[in-house]
Amino acid sequence: MSANRNFLQELLSGIVSRGRHRTSEPATPAQSLAALTRACETLMQPGGEASRILVAQQALSHYAGLDAEQRRAFFALLAEEYAADPEAIHAAYAAYREDEGNATLQRLFAACEPRRQRLLRRLNLCPGGTYELVKMRADLLGLLREAPELAPLDADFAHLFGSWFNRGFLMLESIDWNTPAAILEKLIHYEAVHEIRDWSDLRRRLDPEDRRCYAFFHPATGDEPLIFVEVALCRGIPGDIQGILADGEELPAEAADTAVFYSISNCQRGLKGISFGNFLIKQVVQELKRELPNLSQFVTLSPVPGFAAWLDSAREAGQCRLSPAAEAALADDAWVQDEAARQVLEPELRALAAHYFLEAKHRSGLPLDPVARFHLGNGASLHRLNWPGDTSAKGRRQAHGLMVNYRYELERIEQNHEAFSRDGSIACPNELRRLASRARPLLGEPHNA
Repeated sequence: MSANRNFLQELLSGIVSRGRHRTSEPATPAQSLAALTRACETLMQPGGEASRILVAQQALSHYAGLDAEQRRAFFALLAEEYAADPEAIHAAYAAYREDEGNATLQRLFAACEPRRQRLLRRLNLCPGGTYELVKMRADLLGLLREAPELAPLDADFAHLFGSWFNRGFLMLESIDWNTPAAILEKLIHYEAVHEIRDWSDLRRRLDPEDRRCYAFFHPATGDEPLIFVEVALCRGIPGDIQGILADGEELPAEAADTAVFYSISNCQRGLKGISFGNFLIKQVVQELKRELPNLSQFVTLSPVPGFAAWLDSAREAGQCRLSPAAEAALADDAWVQDEAARQVLEPELRALAAHYFLEAKHRSGLPLDPVARFHLGNGASLHRLNWPGDTSAKGRRQAHGLMVNYRYELERIEQNHEAFSRDGSIACPNELRRLASRARPLLGEPHNA
């Protein structure tokens, strides 16, 4: 059955492709929108699977011909014209009130489902449809701020993707310098934490014995990675990224005792909100432990993307007052080159960083820092603050050079996860709590409050 389906999809894909080549002039965006609208209407009609695959392929081809204005019009059409039918919902609910059984409940569920979910499922039938829909949602996400009325459509995408990209479909692959160049090129493009400057830089991250890289793939997206993590094998826990990214002496893998996850990059914007990282790290820990039993520590060396904005805002609002010497050291990043300025700034900045992680809250009540929310929610502990940890321009701009180690202890991951999920409890050494208390005078609070 599967082989026949694949053959049929390839055949229909070839028919559509030949049809496009026979077109003498490309369609205008307005013509593509009209053709796309008709194709969607056809997809919603009764018909066989073969014809639906062909029409879905045509619809996605028409979508590719839309400009930004026409894409917004198409999304508005889906949000308005492909919503659930209120009359059908009322009728189904009335039937359920009369007979609260499984059959009437199922009809109520079916009535409440927006028609556009059925449309998206049918668009997904054609070869490559899943990845095209991921890119379609990326387009939609770019419009939500100025068009919040499209949020229900985005919720439908997220609902379907949550099923299509669940853990059971994900494939973990090890990436190295012998991986096909087409995939390696995508790593350069998608790296979101520490820029990969060129192929030589990529080779330094993949080829040495003390480097590893793993990625999740999905059968429906081919060689498009969903997320990947870069790992350095070290002796001890590193406190700065410069040493990891530098072209230094290679450490034999059997001599390492620590695996450091120093970069995690989501690759598909259209899959925003679909969690892969928690599965990825835990599975990679298991893979590394199986390959290298000598590894006893699993930590991250993570950026702190919100720290500089939080601190600068607090200073501007008069809610935080550094000492004059520390203010001078922070101005124009004087501390980068001046060791004396660094020594003056370090105690105040570290105290404020500890306060930021343990006390500054997001509107959800969880830590303000997004990377902290991810790792702590994943069962890690807040292990150590590192300053200066990243002296690059990006590191200074985002976090005034601050980095942090989160620690994954296999025997404590579930316990930490449950405590964080239940009441926002953050697992960390007492030293960091004492350090956070030293920030109180800088924030206008009594030290013993």
